[in-house]
Amino acid sequence: MTEPNTLVQELVLYAEKNLYLQKEDEVYITNLLLHRLDIPYPTEEEVTKVRDVVSIMDDILAYAIEKGLTTEKEKTLFETEILGMVSPLPSRTRQMFYDDFSNSPKLATDKFFKFCKDVNYIRTKDIAKNIMWNTTQEKGDIQITINLSKPEKDPKDILRAKMDKSKKYPKCMLCKENEGFSGTYNLPARQTLRIIPIKLNNEDWNLQYSPYRYFDEHCIAFSNEHRPMKVSINTFRAMLDFVTMFPHYFIGSNAALPIVGGSILSHDHYQGGAKVLPMFKRENKLTFKSAKHPEVKIGIVDWYNSVVRITSSNRAELELVAEEILNAWNNYTDESVGIIAKDTEQHNAITPIATLENGEYTLNFILRNNRCDDEHPFGIFHPAERLHNIKKEGIGIIEVMGLFILPGRLEKEMNMIKDYLVGNTVLDLAKLDENDALYKHIGMIKALECELNGEKNEKKVSDSIQNYINRACSEILFTTGVFKQDEQGTKAFNRFIESVGYELVK
Repeated sequence: MTEPNTLVQELVLYAEKNLYLQKEDEVYITNLLLHRLDIPYPTEEEVTKVRDVVSIMDDILAYAIEKGLTTEKEKTLFETEILGMVSPLPSRTRQMFYDDFSNSPKLATDKFFKFCKDVNYIRTKDIAKNIMWNTTQEKGDIQITINLSKPEKDPKDILRAKMDKSKKYPKCMLCKENEGFSGTYNLPARQTLRIIPIKLNNEDWNLQYSPYRYFDEHCIAFSNEHRPMKVSINTFRAMLDFVTMFPHYFIGSNAALPIVGGSILSHDHYQGGAKVLPMFKRENKLTFKSAKHPEVKIGIVDWYNSVVRITSSNRAELELVAEEILNAWNNYTDESVGIIAKDTEQHNAITPIATLENGEYTLNFILRNNRCDDEHPFGIFHPAERLHNIKKEGIGIIEVMGLFILPGRLEKEMNMIKDYLVGNTVLDLAKLDENDALYKHIGMIKALECELNGEKNEKKVSDSIQNYINRACSEILFTTGVFKQDEQGTKAFNRFIESVGYELVK
């Protein structure tokens, strides 16, 4: 390992090359690092070769653990603290962003995104461990990721978090007060987080990137105010403002209800980024017109779930149509297909997504409903319990657009299933109980045994396991559709669109 005092100089030089550290601040930052790392003096050798940030920090962390400055369990907190010392202050980061933005919005986001990777806020090394593949199913491509960098969340825990009124700081992981926060046992350190204030719908919002980066340039826009998620006409106006500012990005909002919403419902926020998600590739299968709004195109997207797409270069008209559809859906009931808008609580909701292409604004409205009944205790339009071995979390905006983020536990469990199916291990399915890792997969294992019919070839077994996951993700997407992909569902979907006053184009 490189000498500790040399590591300090290497990190400072890295920061000058990649993190906008000014040459005149070099001595000051060096002394801060020497003190925190308990090193008496800097190296007298000239450091010219600089490695990547992960390699540098791996050596610094090994030294810090050996020295007793941190522990294996808390090393990520320590790493973030050290990198925070060599990061530009928020004010300088924002000024650089605004300067770049005045020349090109894309230049501004490109450089800001690169900075977030260079400072290891976006942990590219951890993200690279994720297992990813694509599959083409009945209604188009689906992207699948087994996520090894973020824990699985239970929908009930998400609901409890929404209802939690206890005082804490920061109030949640999206609050602006996270910028520079040192972290706790249950909240990550954020000394390397930098946020960019922006105006959306005449309100104060902020832009940051997701540290988990589920897709290209995965960003988050969040309100200055810690307030619950809500989808309204103001949501659409804010999202249209966002794509006007950043036309190379999409932006979308999770539905504001448990089960069909995202993992953080307590803080109003949107997710966006590069237009790479599979739903964007799909065209309309049916189109409608409105006598009141002739400049607006209305369609039903040829996709797994129920998507209304409205497009226009006339933003004011688009907003009027968007509000009409939102109000109609929030109050729409069709018991013939299991849709009840509300009873003692609201059930219908919308997941909206906005884009801007060649002067035309588009809003994709994914229609959602979170109602449960005795037969479907987890949600009528939520994956059935037999699919929870693959995906139990709420199916939020990223999944309904065709990118599945599956829990990291699946990597180990799929390998265990493969070992059993190829004959490397012995397993008595009848004796498994709920404490066994494979208990939740019994139905899957039996189905694969029937499908393989004694086949033990390792590649064929692996392919069968992956294909099972592919089919499960496709089924989950179909399940989230409030109007099913059959004659009854198609007629019911048309009835809804026509109820708003739009006529089918034949």
